Amino acid sequence: MSTARRPVRAVWTDFGGVLTPPISQDLEDFSRRTGIPAEALRAAMTAVAAPFGPDLMAPLDTPLLTEDEWAARMNAELRTLGVETDLTGFGERWFAGRATNDAWLRHLHAIRRTGVFVGMLSNMPPAWDRLWRRMVEPEGLFDGLVLSFEVGVRKPDPAIFEAAAAMAGVAPEECLLVDDIATNCAGAEAAGWQAVHFTDADAAADRLAGLLPRPLIAGSPAA
Repeated sequence: MSTARRPVRAVWTDFGGVLTPPISQDLEDFSRRTGIPAEALRAAMTAVAAPFGPDLMAPLDTPLLTEDEWAARMNAELRTLGVETDLTGFGERWFAGRATNDAWLRHLHAIRRTGVFVGMLSNMPPAWDRLWRRMVEPEGLFDGLVLSFEVGVRKPDPAIFEAAAAMAGVAPEECLLVDDIATNCAGAEAAGWQAVHFTDADAAADRLAGLLPRPLIAGSPAA
């Protein structure tokens, strides 16, 4: 991504797809657990999201719909596709057995030990707030949380990056986003941030190693 103008003083990590496996993998796992075909889930999510824009999760994580409202619309869309199901309580079922990316979690702890601010910047539905905290204990890891449902805007809106930089108390160019979605990384850079497009925990740590005020040992979560 962009060349650092200053050392990074605040690292903001995404949740889904970074602190968890890729969302596509989670969707396939959910499909296997529930018996709902993955292609039908994607089609129904697309149809439910369509009135709100192109992003499949926009109705849930701004939020524009409650989880129950979203589930009712999903049930109706799936029915038109020949799938009879009830997605009430979707969040609990989505998070059941969901894995944590422990390698990235260790890297974040190592980054924080260098004195760098570590925060989580996530497009998050309000109903899932208690669920992600079961997977990742924020105490002792995150110096700040910026969640879309709390601030009323979502990545890649520039306002969410402005809020996060203000929370960290540093200049935008001293903030860095680690995210699995390229458009979110581009949005961060447009807001003056630096960004790392996440594909792998060690690769992301390698990218960060030379950008921090006290460099980590590349690829070493024990640094």
